[in-house]
Amino acid sequence: MADKTTTWVGKSGKKYQYTIHELNTNFRPVSANYIIAKKTIPEDWKPIYIGESGNLNECFQNHKKWSCITKNGATHILVHETSPDPGVRLDEESDLLAKIKTSCND
Repeated sequence: MADKTTTWVGKSGKKYQYTIHELNTNFRPVSANYIIAKKTIPEDWKPIYIGESGNLNECFQNHKKWSCITKNGATHILVHETSPDPGVRLDEESDLLAKIKTSCND
């Protein structure tokens, strides 16, 4: 069975495909962008936090915004495995944040 995915579009118009995971998923140590979201209706999401990590396996241990994330009812982590180059990940994060309002990004 294929992993379920969802597509997010940045301000630039570029599309990014994210794999849907339960909030308590243990991830492999991969470089990725992620969106922590609340499932609102089938196949619809309210983004709570958008971020990037060079090691997704360690990303959520002591996350600086975890209190805000849980307070806002996060249910899933959406993941786009991508380049180990931090510049590539930061460009994607900035592109999405320029278009998408979240509850926990400053």
